[in-house]
Amino acid sequence: MKPTHWLAPVVLGLALLAGACNEDTILSTTARTYNQVQRLGNPLVSEVFLAKRSHPVHGSVGPDRDVALLTAELKGFVANVAGRNATVQNTLAAVLLPDELIIQTDKDPGTAGWLSWALANGWGGRKLTDDVVDAGLDAIFGPLLDPNSTSPGLATDNVAANDVPFSATFPYLAAPHLP
Repeated sequence: MKPTHWLAPVVLGLALLAGACNEDTILSTTARTYNQVQRLGNPLVSEVFLAKRSHPVHGSVGPDRDVALLTAELKGFVANVAGRNATVQNTLAAVLLPDELIIQTDKDPGTAGWLSWALANGWGGRKLTDDVVDAGLDAIFGPLLDPNSTSPGLATDNVAANDVPFSATFPYLAAPHLP
């Protein structure tokens, strides 16, 4: 087959396709739906406070449903596992639910830190150097919220600071450890 026999229809088809497209053309009018697979705003909410059986529900609903669905379970963990009083239960429930990161851009950038938005008048988010696991464990088991009935041995994961320096340029993360 000569190239001219198949080339002309291909060129004609591409020309028609290009001519049919413009900025006002909507390629699809089909509504799209997505399946949310997981979400983790604050570390430890799902991994510590919630029973494994609750993970699929937590991962499939939006934060607008967290307070209604998760408050009792979160407070139950704080009361029964951590042995903390109602004040600590209520504070942690108020700080951690809904499970989303709060960022207030009107605050001093130096006040960034996980839980600091609620507990230390910071702006939320977290720094790469923040030990969010220790901060969470300290809030649950340590004297951060109440000096009574603490479990100091559980208030840290005993993991040292980052062992590789962060980069000075974006995205600032250190190179991964390779085998």
